[in-house]
Amino acid sequence: MTSMITRRALRRTNLLRPDHELNNLYLYCLAVFSEQFGIAVHAFTLMSNHHHLVVTDTQGRMPDFLREMHRNYALATKVLRKWEGALWDSDKPSVVELRTDQALVEKLAYCMANPVEAGAVRRARQWPGLVVLPEQLGRMTWTGKRPDFYFDADNPQWPAVATLRLTMASSSMSDAQVRELACVELARLETEAHQEMDAKGWRFLGPERVLAASPYDRATSWEPLRNCNPTFAVGRGQREAFIEAGTVLREFRKAYREALHAWRNGIRHALFPTGTWLMRCLHAATVALL
Repeated sequence: MTSMITRRALRRTNLLRPDHELNNLYLYCLAVFSEQFGIAVHAFTLMSNHHHLVVTDTQGRMPDFLREMHRNYALATKVLRKWEGALWDSDKPSVVELRTDQALVEKLAYCMANPVEAGAVRRARQWPGLVVLPEQLGRMTWTGKRPDFYFDADNPQWPAVATLRLTMASSSMSDAQVRELACVELARLETEAHQEMDAKGWRFLGPERVLAASPYDRATSWEPLRNCNPTFAVGRGQREAFIEAGTVLREFRKAYREALHAWRNGIRHALFPTGTWLMRCLHAATVALL
């Protein structure tokens, strides 16, 4: 399953503002835990107060990955920033399944365009933090050094250097087509962002002001409360795929409720639908095969 993951810092505080140590920490954690839990990384963007990931769960261990990635990154960031209390906000991470090629391209470009849509820089490639660009999809390799301010050098779990290699998400398109379409979609999103900024009479911050900002400031722009948190995405103009995805989700939830009801009534051989994680891992419940 290929998904886009999003998680935000507490109250949109700029604790993730780009700098060398923070960027290295993110790459190191992502490299270590993606390898440990079988997560194929396709793209990512680390903004000042949230991050996006596009990944494929190859071993059915996404919850393990999210728990350890977010926990260790948060604890280390708190040491680096000398921050007391929670790093992440109270909402659980957003995990959106990308069910079509169109959805994949749109979400890849969305991650790339995030610094522009936020009014930080005019072009995605000007972002001074971490962002994967179209030409890097499936090609780029990063190395992260073990941060000496948090991880134990004597613990073999933490290698001195961890390598992160981007892979291309599975789709019906060639790698070149994905890169080309992501580039076109990125250009469209950047143009829309420029038009919106012009209409409001606003100016982009620019890389220098982004780097100069305090990590303890927080975003003050208005945003709606309790926005919906989608489970899947199909992309523009994909009505049939949307209907199919909705049907699959409803059938899964119905089957899960029925199996859980049986389990609570003592039927330990109740069959949970494919995709069940907690009951399988925590209670060794039986799960249907694909």
